[in-house]
Amino acid sequence: MPIAPESIVEPESSPAPREPTRCAHRAASRNSSQRWLAPAALAALVVLFYWPSVGFEFVNWDDPWYVVENPVVQSWRPAGLWSLATEVHVRNYAPLTLASHLVEHTLWGLWPGGYHLTNVVLHALNAVLVWALVRQVTGNRFVAWTTAALFAVHPVQVESVAWISSRKGLLSATFILACLIRQLRPERTPRDEGIGLLFLAAALLTKAIAVVVPAVVLAYDLIVRKRPFAEVLSRQIVPGCLCLCFLAITAGAQTTELGGLRDHLDLGRGRVLAVDAIVLWKYVLLLLWPVDLSVLYDVPTQGIGWTAALAAAGWGVAAAVLFRLRRRSPLVPFAALAALLFLLPVLNLIPITTLMNDRYLYLPSITAFGLFAAAVRWGTAWPALEALRSPGESPAGTPLPSREGPGEGLRSPRRGPPSPNPSLRGRGAIVAVAVVACALATQRHLPVWRDGVALWRQAARVSPGLAVVQYQLADALFERGETGEAILVLERALAECDPDEIDRARIERRLAERR
Repeated sequence: MPIAPESIVEPESSPAPREPTRCAHRAASRNSSQRWLAPAALAALVVLFYWPSVGFEFVNWDDPWYVVENPVVQSWRPAGLWSLATEVHVRNYAPLTLASHLVEHTLWGLWPGGYHLTNVVLHALNAVLVWALVRQVTGNRFVAWTTAALFAVHPVQVESVAWISSRKGLLSATFILACLIRQLRPERTPRDEGIGLLFLAAALLTKAIAVVVPAVVLAYDLIVRKRPFAEVLSRQIVPGCLCLCFLAITAGAQTTELGGLRDHLDLGRGRVLAVDAIVLWKYVLLLLWPVDLSVLYDVPTQGIGWTAALAAAGWGVAAAVLFRLRRRSPLVPFAALAALLFLLPVLNLIPITTLMNDRYLYLPSITAFGLFAAAVRWGTAWPALEALRSPGESPAGTPLPSREGPGEGLRSPRRGPPSPNPSLRGRGAIVAVAVVACALATQRHLPVWRDGVALWRQAARVSPGLAVVQYQLADALFERGETGEAILVLERALAECDPDEIDRARIERRLAERR
């Protein structure tokens, strides 16, 4: 017998559905606004501290080759576009980088402020992408914000942002980060992999450093996702082949003798690895104590036996620690390995014309900042860990940690409003001090890049023994019209810097022209 609709009665214990309350609407609105708060704050940080660079000039270090004297970026003629798309320029095959300069030259000609403005915008975008990537990988907003904020304002990033010719690093980082956001997901779909492959191709067309991205994704799948090796390797066949093609195009382009340094180009692989072990520790020091930053560094390559042995031993200890953490904290060894992979193309295993540069840390620094953020989070969670010594409340009457995990805060007693969380206040204070200290250091270092003379005076102070530094300083002085001082600089370079045959010939030729 059918039951009449009237006879269906809700049980008394079942509450009637309620309309959303005003508080619920307010909470939803607050969550929506908070979603944009972190990206907006990061962009504001970048603009606030890097805006002065818009008033800087071109510098006599690759800027003439990339922009000022480069006909490829100054015309939309078909022959120039074909050359841009198919040929190596300035020791790089980077058509998208040159295309960005072509668009800018169309917009503002040779006004350097426009090129600097684009760099600032790209760095702000990259800071937001770092925040999104770290939040996705770690699932922790505090670690993501701290990592991205330090990435935004650390002084080691000044070279990448304030140097127009470092556009290739900024733009490739944009595509690499977008690719990794798609690829470093616990469960990625074929759509994620397809979009990630497009971003990878764009990154490769911007700078060859993107060739390591498939290895980074493979490491994530093995270490963090714990997938079988055969499965993860098969997924990287297409990206890997794409990267090998670009590597073949650019591998020989960096060995040219234009600019840079040359003393290390004839070193054997064993000596190069010894130098690399030292350079990697120097990079760690730059991130921890970023003083005396320079466009070029005088890295010793002779008489380094004991120093290299100690450096290698230190890295051996670090590797052992990371290996022990692979099960308990897999993100830590993965992050360290990703940093090493991003440094691998610039460690001179394939010879390039410099041994050490600040800009090489642009992406690897994310690991250092992320580990710092995680250490702060863990350290300020120590009161919560101590509270686990006894059931109920701790001896001091401190509430027990919440079930959200160590470092997420301590629960207040059941009754009454929540009390302030001392661990959160401690984290905030530590991060604020670190970010402010880095921002002030950036503010002090940024003017070094305002023009060629300021840039090379700083480099001559940090690395006075490099003949190429003295030559570039003299060149900038000549451009400014300070001929007398420029000649003195060149004469001092001949007498004190022990230049090789190529640099000696350049210096003597310039002296003959100017005297």
